[in-house]
Amino acid sequence: MTDQENNNSISTNPFVALFNSLDDAKHFAEIQKQQLQQQKDATGEDSSGSQDGSDNSISESFDDNDDSVAELSRSFRSRQELCEQLNINHMIQRIFLITLDNSDPSLRGENGIPARCVYLEEMATDLNGQDWLDMHTIAQALFSRLLLAEPGNHLIHMTSTSGLNLSADRDAGEKHILRYLFSCFRRAKEEVTKVPDNLLPFAVQCKDLVVSNTRTVLLTPEIYINQNIYEQLLDLLLEAVSSGKLEEMAEFLEEVILAIVSDEEVRTFGEVMVPVFDMLVRRVRELDLCQILLYSYLDIIIYFTKQPNIAKVFLDYIQPKDPSNGQMYQKTLLGVVLGISCLLKTPGVVENHGYFLNPARTTPQEIKVQESTIHQFMVQFHEKIYQILKNLLQLSPDTKHRILSWLGNCLHANGGRTKIWANQMPEVFFQMYASDGFFLNLGAALLKLCQPFCKPRSAKILSFNPTYCTLRELNEEERRNRNVHVKGLEKETCLIQASTDQEPMFAQNYNLVTENLILTQYTLHLGFHRLHDQMVKMNQSLHRLQVAWREAQQTSSPTAENLREQFERLMTVYLSTKAAVTEPQMLQNCVNLQVSTAALLIQFALGNQGTEHVELTFPLPEVRHSLL
Repeated sequence: MTDQENNNSISTNPFVALFNSLDDAKHFAEIQKQQLQQQKDATGEDSSGSQDGSDNSISESFDDNDDSVAELSRSFRSRQELCEQLNINHMIQRIFLITLDNSDPSLRGENGIPARCVYLEEMATDLNGQDWLDMHTIAQALFSRLLLAEPGNHLIHMTSTSGLNLSADRDAGEKHILRYLFSCFRRAKEEVTKVPDNLLPFAVQCKDLVVSNTRTVLLTPEIYINQNIYEQLLDLLLEAVSSGKLEEMAEFLEEVILAIVSDEEVRTFGEVMVPVFDMLVRRVRELDLCQILLYSYLDIIIYFTKQPNIAKVFLDYIQPKDPSNGQMYQKTLLGVVLGISCLLKTPGVVENHGYFLNPARTTPQEIKVQESTIHQFMVQFHEKIYQILKNLLQLSPDTKHRILSWLGNCLHANGGRTKIWANQMPEVFFQMYASDGFFLNLGAALLKLCQPFCKPRSAKILSFNPTYCTLRELNEEERRNRNVHVKGLEKETCLIQASTDQEPMFAQNYNLVTENLILTQYTLHLGFHRLHDQMVKMNQSLHRLQVAWREAQQTSSPTAENLREQFERLMTVYLSTKAAVTEPQMLQNCVNLQVSTAALLIQFALGNQGTEHVELTFPLPEVRHSLL
C-alpha cells in the first residue's frame, strides 16, 4: 500500500477524532506498526514475505496495514470507553457529592468535579480499592450515603484548593436526607440540560434514581435513623413557597407521587400524607391572623388542593369524626384555618389576646391604625381561603362534590347557631358549634366565589333555581347526581308561602350558581348576622358601663375601678368584633350579593324565567304563577 493510500485509510477511520490532529493519529499508527513488526521479527517471521511473487508481497502489505488499523481501532475504543467512564464518574460526583476516590487532591484534575464529596470508605473497601463510581454501583453508593448518621464527618477535599468553602461543606454534608435528595434532583436536572448526548441517558438514570430513593424514604421512613421525614417534607415546602421556588419543588414531588401511587404495596399515598397534615394542623393552630408565616402555610395548602392525588387525601383528612357535631368541623385542617381571626379565641377571656388591649389608654389614631392593619391581613387571608375552595371546586367532579358536601354538612350541623337559646347558654354553644370567626371567614371566601354573577344585570344569576330550597330529603347518590348538598332548607320559614295548587317543577340537577348563592346566604345568616347582633348589643352595654363608670368616679365609689376594668374588657371585645365585620372588601362583596339577590327576586316577581333581565315597569304586571 502506498503512503497516500495509507494516509487515506487512517483519515477515514472514525477513531481519529480522539486525537488532536491527523498527524498525531499517523504517528500513533506508525508506532503500532513498528511494534507489530518487532513482534513478528521476534517470532522468526519474515516481514518481506515467505512466499515468492509480487502478488504475495502486495497481499502481505495489505494484511500488515489491516492489522495496524485493527489495533488502532481497539486502542481508540479503549481510550473512548475510559474517557466515558471518567465523565460518568465525574457526573455522579457532581450530582450526589459522593466518591470512592480518596487520593491526594493535587493528583486529580480539577475540571468537572465538585469541591467537596462524602467519601464512602466502607464501599471502597468492599470493592477492593475501586476508586470510581459507575451506573452499576451508584444505587448501592446512594443508599450507603443515605444511611450515614453524620455525613459531614466523612467529607473530603476533591480539589487542591485549601480555602474555606462553607456552601460546599453544607451541600455535601447535608444531614437531612429529604433535603439532600431534593438537592440531588436539582443537580441531576441541571446535568440533563448540559451533558453531551452520550452522557444524557446516564444523567436521566441518576434523576430517576433520586426519585426512586425518595419514594423509598417516604414509604419506609423507619429505615433511616434520627430522620423526621415528614417534618423535612413540610419544611422543604415551606422554604419553597417562602423563596418563590414552589414550582421546582412541585416538579420533584409530582415525580415522587407518581412513583408512590404506581405501587402502594408497602404504604398507601394517603398513609404517607396524613403525618404531614397532622404536623400542618399543629403548626397552623399556633399562628395568628397577622403573622406572615401563616400565609406561607396557606400557600402550601393551596398547592395541596391543586395536586389531584394530594387533594383527594386532603378531602379524606378533613372529614369530621362526628359529622352531626358542628364544632368538629373546626377541628379539621380546613376548620383550623377558617377559625383564625382577630376575634377572641376563648369568649370573654381577653388575657393574651393580641389586639386592642388597654383601649382606654390607647389613642383613637392608634386604634384606627391597628384596625387598618387587621383589614390588610384579612384581605390576604380571605383570598387564600377562596383559592383553596376554588381549587377543589375546579379540580374534578369528585373533589367538587366532596367539598360541597363538606360545606353543606357543616352548615347543617351548625344550624342551631341562630337559635335563641344558643345565645343564652354560651358554655353549651361553644361545645356544639364552630366559632364566629370560622363562619365569618367562610362567608368572606364564599362571597368572593359569588362575585362573577353579582355584577350589575348579570345574566348568570338568572340561572338560579329557587326550587332547590324546597327539595326534601335525598340520599347520597341523588345529591351527587342532582348537585344538591345543602340540607334542611325545606324546614326554614318561607317569606311567601307557596300556594297549594302550585307544585314546584324541580330540576334534574342544579348548577353551581344556585349552590353558591344558597351556601353563601346561609353562611352569612349563621355567621355575619349573629356577629352584627352581638356588636349592637355590646355597643349598648358599653354605653351603660360608661355612664355607670362616670357616675362612680364622680361619687368616688369603690366600684369605679371594677367598672373601668369591665369597660376596658368589653371594649377590647367590641373593637375586635368591629374590626372583624367591617373589612371593606368583604362588605362590598356582601353588598354586591344582596343587591344581586334583590334584583333576582324582582325578576322572579315579574315572572321572568328567561336568560335576560326584564325592565321593571309601573304599574306592576299581573303574574299568575311566579317562582316566588
